Order: sequence, then structure tokens, then C-alpha cells
Amino acid sequence: MSLADALRAVWNRLSGEIPPAETTLDTVLFFVRLPRVAAAMLVGGALAAAGAAYQGLFRNPLVSPDILGVSAGAGLGAVLGIFLSLPVLGIQLLAFVIGLGTVGLVLLVAASVRGREPVLVLVLAGVVVGALAGSVISLLKVLADPYDQLPAITFWLLGSLAAIKLEDLTTTVPVAALGLVPLALLRWRINVLSLGDEEARALGINAARLRMVVIAAATLMTASVVAIAGIIGWVGLIMPHMARMLVGPNFDRLLPAAIMLGAGYLLLVDTLARTIAAVETPIGILTAFVGAPVFLWLLARSRHGWA
Repeated sequence: MSLADALRAVWNRLSGEIPPAETTLDTVLFFVRLPRVAAAMLVGGALAAAGAAYQGLFRNPLVSPDILGVSAGAGLGAVLGIFLSLPVLGIQLLAFVIGLGTVGLVLLVAASVRGREPVLVLVLAGVVVGALAGSVISLLKVLADPYDQLPAITFWLLGSLAAIKLEDLTTTVPVAALGLVPLALLRWRINVLSLGDEEARALGINAARLRMVVIAAATLMTASVVAIAGIIGWVGLIMPHMARMLVGPNFDRLLPAAIMLGAGYLLLVDTLARTIAAVETPIGILTAFVGAPVFLWLLARSRHGWA
């Protein structure tokens, strides 16, 4: 197949003009490999971008995209959808909605606490609400059918790109892009916010309002990809550290570097998940298996203890 034929075939697929005669290569390329490669890059890039935003926002290198409970909430939504025997689209929608709702609950709890450090209150509220969502997930796993629902719940919670289709990407890409745009437009303000609220106010920046915008954008990106891929940890924690080592802490350069590293890393891990064993390994296991020693290496390599 020439390059022109391949590009023409891609256009036909995206525009819906599918020739009646399909070859095996055509089916494998457009229905199996292309959606999975694109999904790996989308999920990895979105999680890394959200992680970079959260780490700069909270001024904490241990912060990851699920710090405010979005992953736990999305996991609860997906588990509930599987428990109720909803179709795949219903499971993804429920995961997305409850993931956003969880962060909304965290913000509501944090707003009700006065006289405390707002960043600390947000983190603690996220930990509490995330733990509550985790307990409900455990309860649903106990009540689920052990032969049908429980394996599906367990596999989803470990993260996988195996079931992603091209239709999933057409709905997820716009939502993830909607969350990325504010981060790109406000990148210099995020730089200032990383210095602290006092410095931000001195430069005329409303720190509380900017914090809410960044949280909403990063949460939107995280919830959109977790809804289709499951809970995939460590990407949003490790990749911003590596990007910071390469390009420095300036968010102008940090954001695109984190996106590219996250996309490439998850694509590599997904390739390993498909090839290292006869049965596909859940991708969340591999990201933890690879991410933990890499994080220790980054910790040891850093001059001040952090990359």
C-alpha cells in the first residue's frame, strides 16, 4: 500500500466513506491498531499535562492528576455502570460524570472550610472523598457477580486500552482539548501561581479564580481519558518530573514536553502490555511496575531530593 493509498484510506474512514470490500490489513489497521495507538498517546499526554498543571498549582512534586479524587470518582462511576449492566457508552459516561462530580464535591467541602490554607484543605478533602469513593468501589465488588461482573470490574480498575474504538476517540479528543486550551493560554499565570498566592496577588492575579480554572481544566482532561481507559497511575506523576529535568520548570516549555513524554511513554508501555505475555497485561500494572523504580531514580538523581 502506497502512502497516497494509506492517506486516502484514512480520509475515507474518518469521513465515513468506507469501500464495500475490506481487506484484513485494512481492518486490523483502522479498527485495531490505529485507535489503540491514538488512544495511548491521547491518554498519556492528557495525564502528563494534568500532572504538570497540578504539581505547579499545588507546588508539590508528589501531586498527581488523581489528587482531588477524579480517578477514584471515575472508577466508582465505571464500577457502578458495570454493576448495573449498562452498555459500554453508559459506563464511560457514568465514569466521566461521577469523576467530575467527585471533584465538585471536593471543591464544595474545601469552600466550606474557612480560615485554613486553601491548598492544604483541597488536598485533604481530595484524600477523604477519594477514600470514600474507594470504599464504595470495594462494596460494589463484594456485591458483584463473581463470574461475570467482578472480572470486568477488576480489569477496568487496572486500566486497559484493549477495548477502545475509533468512536471513543471522537468523543474524548474534543473534551481533552477543551481542558488543554486553558492550560496553554494561562501558562504564564500558572508560572506565577507556582510562586505562591502572595506573589500572584502582587502581580494582579486572582489566585483563587485561577486555581479553580486550572483545577477544572486538568480535571476535565483526566476524567475524559480515565472514562475510556480505566485507572492508569504514575504517568501524571513521573512524566512531569522527567520533563522538568529536560526543559526546566517554566510552564511554557514544561507543558508540551510533558505531553510528548507522556504520549510516548504510554505508547511504549502499551506495546509491552501486548507483547510480554501470551495474555495481555493490564496497563496499570506496568505503569506502576515501571514508574516506581523510575521515580526512585529521579529522586536519587535530583540535587535537592526532587526532580
